[in-house]
Amino acid sequence: MNVAGTVFRCALGRGGITAAKREGDGGTPLARMALLGGYLRGRTFPRASSLPLLPIGPSLGWCEVPGDRNYNRPVRLPYAVSHERMLREDGLYDACIVLDWNIRPRRRGRGSAIFFHRARPDYTPTQGCVAVSRGTMARLLPLLSRHTELRVLR
Repeated sequence: MNVAGTVFRCALGRGGITAAKREGDGGTPLARMALLGGYLRGRTFPRASSLPLLPIGPSLGWCEVPGDRNYNRPVRLPYAVSHERMLREDGLYDACIVLDWNIRPRRRGRGSAIFFHRARPDYTPTQGCVAVSRGTMARLLPLLSRHTELRVLR
């Protein structure tokens, strides 16, 4: 990841970078994506951001079923169909920024829950997201805005 000339280590999807993103392929979209806002867990990241950031609570989920009316949207838990729980035990979503992949227009099966979030300590691949260390996230959060663009390139 390169931010204003500074390179940061990041983890990408287990399926590599893909120009033909599909639900469940594990690929990170080859795309330019806007940062829409996101979620923070408690006071894990005290530094402010100009992005709208909501608290993550136990009832927050994200729908990942292409046929559901709430596909690729936040949902209130419990939720009847398959979803991602945003309040994770591993802390990966302690700071979770929603990228505009497949948001408007929303196309069934083109991928859901593409986020910018914390990486695992060993930087193992994500399910298609872009992930950085806790320190990098803390450093970047104050710089992020709705004018920020995250570009995934080959």
